[in-house]
Amino acid sequence: MDRQRTALYAGALGLAALASPVLAGTRTTAEVLYSENPQERAFQESAGYSDAVILRDGTIYLSGVVVGPTADKAAFERTYRRISDILLRAGATWEDVVEITSYHTDIEPQVAVMSEVQKQFITPPFAAWTAVQVTRLYSPGGVTEIKIVAKKAVR
Repeated sequence: MDRQRTALYAGALGLAALASPVLAGTRTTAEVLYSENPQERAFQESAGYSDAVILRDGTIYLSGVVVGPTADKAAFERTYRRISDILLRAGATWEDVVEITSYHTDIEPQVAVMSEVQKQFITPPFAAWTAVQVTRLYSPGGVTEIKIVAKKAVR
């Protein structure tokens, strides 16, 4: 009986170790990307965030990228190109994007334009996408903020 209990505990500890975030990587062991623009980087450091965090397991978390001050097609295209640049610096592409979360100050018209532009960058099968209505964004003049999670293959 004691051998069975010991084996169960050992097995449970082994599973806990496999599920540990340390194996996947943590922010302190991850690669952190800051803006290449000195003014943007200074703002990021002052506010306490980065463009992206890349874990050892290949998961990439992009901070929200703001669209504004208008929500027209050109503004969304600029934002998606900026996201493309961050993904590229992280060693990923739109093919690696698995989740999109967008925050909108006026959801219906903004989602319509965003969806049109997004389909220029993401082809089927599409990433998971959650769109949320908010009263305002942190960034002055921002009307939409787009947050991305990607997963690149670990080599």
